[in-house]
Amino acid sequence: MTFPHLALAAAAHERHGLHRNDESWLADRWADPASRVLVVAGTRVRPGPDGLEWVPAADAPDGVRVLLGERDGTTWWAVIAPGDLAKVEGETWLPLRGLLPFLAGESIRQAPLVFHALGLAEWHWAHRFCPRCGGTLSSRSAGHELVCDACGKPQFPRSDPAVIMLVSAGEPGSEDERCLLGRGAAWPEGRFSTLAGFCEPGESLEDAVRREVLEETGVEVGEVTYFGNQPWPLPSSLMLGFHGRATSEEIRLEDDVEEARWFTRAQMRAGAEDGSLVLPGGVSISRSLIEDWYGGALPGSW
Repeated sequence: MTFPHLALAAAAHERHGLHRNDESWLADRWADPASRVLVVAGTRVRPGPDGLEWVPAADAPDGVRVLLGERDGTTWWAVIAPGDLAKVEGETWLPLRGLLPFLAGESIRQAPLVFHALGLAEWHWAHRFCPRCGGTLSSRSAGHELVCDACGKPQFPRSDPAVIMLVSAGEPGSEDERCLLGRGAAWPEGRFSTLAGFCEPGESLEDAVRREVLEETGVEVGEVTYFGNQPWPLPSSLMLGFHGRATSEEIRLEDDVEEARWFTRAQMRAGAEDGSLVLPGGVSISRSLIEDWYGGALPGSW
């Protein structure tokens, strides 16, 4: 089967990392009338009537120029403008979660570019001062490096490893096999997803899976197997997907999980069909983990 989360990486762009410090090359590409720019106000983007707006470089506002790369013969950029631009009366600017509906269907091809742009915009917003001396930072390498004006220390974008896991129990493939899903405290009734959490310093990914499941639900996990990964710039995560096998099934809720339940495949299908169970959206690795365990596509998503 084709996993839903893979659609977000199906149209990767050539990032041209070797050209980020070539000022002549950058100037030529910026001046190319075919180049297109995504304007980011702080960390928000303005959608248009037909999707996200990519403007000619000549129409882009002042701001930090970020080279995204090249795809289909076009050079793609982002301009990180001041956040005040998003406060213009009568205009709507949305964060990444609000943009996801505009990345459906054929527009999914824009997702790698948009994730790249917003990931760097979030990084620029969160790193305005040097962590060593508190000095101001200046952009270099076409937006991919920040250098302290006082001490000269460079800063580079980072992706935080986060584990996301579907834990199952019972005889694999049997009617009684069940998987563990949780509901966050801020979520409405019926909305469930796979468990997730950040990897801590000095911790393996497999141990992070076991620790997070135990901390959130009290369920102990033994075998852990890697499934896949997905960049998720909310604000700077790399989601690493796993399947885990439970060695205990008693649920003892801790942390920020409001509810956790075991679902058989029949219960999952029935709940998804009648709307009592609302599962993650089709482009998320959480959805892929669930459908991989279930064995096919499921109706409904949020």
